[in-house]
Amino acid sequence: MRMIKWTVIFTAMLRTLSVQADYRTEETKILALAELTDAPVVRNEKEQIVSIGAGELKTIYFDALIYEGKPTRVYAWIGIPEDASSSHKVPGTVLIHGGGGTAFKEWVEKWNARGYAAISIAVEGQIDERDSGKPGDNRRNRWKKHPWPGPTRTGIYGDSDKPIEEQWMYHAVADAILANSLLRSLPQVDSAKVGLMGISWGGIIASTVIGIDDRFAFAIPTYGCGNMSQAANQYGRALGNNALYKEVWDPVLRLKKVETPTLWLSWPGDQHFPLDKQASCYRTVSGPYMVCLIPGMRHGHQAGMKPPDSYAFADSVVKEGKPWARQISSETENGQFTVIFESSRPLDEAILISTTDTGITGNRKWFESPANLKRKADQWVVTATQPEGTTACFMNVKSGGLTLTSDYTKIE
Repeated sequence: MRMIKWTVIFTAMLRTLSVQADYRTEETKILALAELTDAPVVRNEKEQIVSIGAGELKTIYFDALIYEGKPTRVYAWIGIPEDASSSHKVPGTVLIHGGGGTAFKEWVEKWNARGYAAISIAVEGQIDERDSGKPGDNRRNRWKKHPWPGPTRTGIYGDSDKPIEEQWMYHAVADAILANSLLRSLPQVDSAKVGLMGISWGGIIASTVIGIDDRFAFAIPTYGCGNMSQAANQYGRALGNNALYKEVWDPVLRLKKVETPTLWLSWPGDQHFPLDKQASCYRTVSGPYMVCLIPGMRHGHQAGMKPPDSYAFADSVVKEGKPWARQISSETENGQFTVIFESSRPLDEAILISTTDTGITGNRKWFESPANLKRKADQWVVTATQPEGTTACFMNVKSGGLTLTSDYTKIE
């Protein structure tokens, strides 16, 4: 009996070590994507190799990884401001869409208007032309596929049973890194000032990529974040028992080493990515970060592109070397919530946003209360009385049309 018992224990230990070894293998392969530093070959739809000049806004394909033994390419819109040159280099931004999206021309135009070179990539083998599908198929956001696609997203990490090199997230991360290498290689672009922005699933990709590729000057994960296996929604249901996600793919696993300045952009009513899961990510990063939670923002590509906060954040990093503001401290004592900020911009007004509900943050009712804003030397002190029964809160401070948000605070 004793021999049988120890045999069972030893077998279990071997299985555990085998699983851990497999995870180490997968992790090694993911981290190796950081080596994709050479600019990929750029082609047009006729498969001709092309160059990219100043003042251009056009569609391109660039070579990506092998998938199921076949070469793949990434469709993208890319634009360079007219005044950019080898003697007047401009900053740049890699842009990643979310579910149902594609490479958006207007997103590139918005960043070009701000003086940035930009590349918006499609990460599911699609172009930006609508596909009506079969008769009777009324699904929205269908895009035509090009001839060189990689994998498409299958639910929420629904392809975790496949080899890592055949998983969609692996290729999406590689596509973002290759887009970075491409943009940085252009003579009109300042390679030290290329940032990254992703919306929804693009935010998950961005949160993942910055833990692998440390060359980005800034990153703006919008809505999407890590630590989603613990979320009390569809993500938690899909990922709660997904060991590969929790041990390998969860962005929070690598955020501790991230020194890239980050802006975490979202809104209180987001039902996909809870505020506490987002907070667990920005509290993990080693670099400076800002939070921006805009009431009524909604969830979507247009909503994610619209706020001026992402562009102002990028400007402050590439021009001043750091985010334009940061939270220094926050505390709650006897129902009084106090937050201290440092800001290079004047702050105009402050509002306490709080809830007395529990459960997923996107399903709660949030209330606005007046807050007191005072400047003391180089700091700004914001105080407010929390409504009785407050379960969570944060402070929003305005600077013109910009929103500066304190860390999400859960009241025990």
